[in-house]
Amino acid sequence: MEPTLAPRGHLGRAAMTMAVAHLRLAGLVRHYAGSPSAAVDGISLDLPRGALLALLGPSGCGKTTTLRMIAGLEVPDSGTIQVAGRDVTTLPPHQRQMGVVFQSYALFPHMSASGNVAFGLEMRGISRAERARRAQAALEMVGLGALGARKPRQLSGGQQQRVALARALAIEPDLLLLDEPLSALDAKLREGVRDEIRALQQRLGTTTVFVTHDQTEALAMADLVAVMNTGRIEQLAAPEEIFERPATRFVATFVGRAARLRGQLESGGVLRCGGAALRSTTALPPGPAEAFLRPHRVRLLRPGQAPPPGYDNTLDAQLLRRVYTGEIVVLEADTAAGPLTAEMHADGEEGWHGLAPGDALRLAFRPADLAVFRAS
Repeated sequence: MEPTLAPRGHLGRAAMTMAVAHLRLAGLVRHYAGSPSAAVDGISLDLPRGALLALLGPSGCGKTTTLRMIAGLEVPDSGTIQVAGRDVTTLPPHQRQMGVVFQSYALFPHMSASGNVAFGLEMRGISRAERARRAQAALEMVGLGALGARKPRQLSGGQQQRVALARALAIEPDLLLLDEPLSALDAKLREGVRDEIRALQQRLGTTTVFVTHDQTEALAMADLVAVMNTGRIEQLAAPEEIFERPATRFVATFVGRAARLRGQLESGGVLRCGGAALRSTTALPPGPAEAFLRPHRVRLLRPGQAPPPGYDNTLDAQLLRRVYTGEIVVLEADTAAGPLTAEMHADGEEGWHGLAPGDALRLAFRPADLAVFRAS
């Protein structure tokens, strides 16, 4: 499955569409005894060298099982795994040259930070002097060069996470695998370490697979996002594509927030919802349909204001609730098409000041902002 959109970060469109896959998964399947369905059900994807792929999905969707198969900790029932053109499907973990950072960090409490980082090098037969050099270099890489003598209990959660990352990088891996490594950190620290990991990954150019259930992490860090559900990939694309143009109903509901409008799709892409006729760009044939609309795509108009060019859908509305969160103002409104939510920057000039529940509004959005699917 070849990604077709330009990724984020240091990779460009040409690199994504022309580069030979550094990681290739082909038809991976994994069953567990006692389960009626596959944990991973035929996953295939190509990941270019230097890209960061986020496996995103709810608990039980198969993302961690996929990562464990790549690492060699699980054996697929069928399918193949290739890294740099080399088939590693049946190789044990220590022969795969992959660095893994687990959710629990898995640091040895009796070893110093340097000892933990050097452990993987020792298992690979690296000499003592070279182990010491590479361990120190890896710790400096993650900003812990002066803390090599400390034990894990003497380090903060964020520092322990960076030791685990340094251990994975010290072996100079062909592939870096991250299994929800930020989940044990508090929200503020999590954001900072997230940015550090992404900056380091871009600087080193290490091909990386990152498992997370956190949408913000996936969208902020990844070049490509694979949204998974019931063991399958629902959509594989750049973050912007995933968020703005969801390919399936599941992606539209799982990633971000969206108003759901149900109605009858007519010829020409017109969706009739309640007493409103909404224009869309869908090519679906007429029939029952539902559309999803992101709140940040809805514009608030002042009384009598004409909509901006291209905003061909306008709806009169009544404000139900106004929520001020500091940077963002959220307006929840009732319309002839159904409930809609609009989001806008608090310092903008959209005219939200002074609005109260019960006030009349006018909302506008573009036909392309509607993601339309056949009704389930």
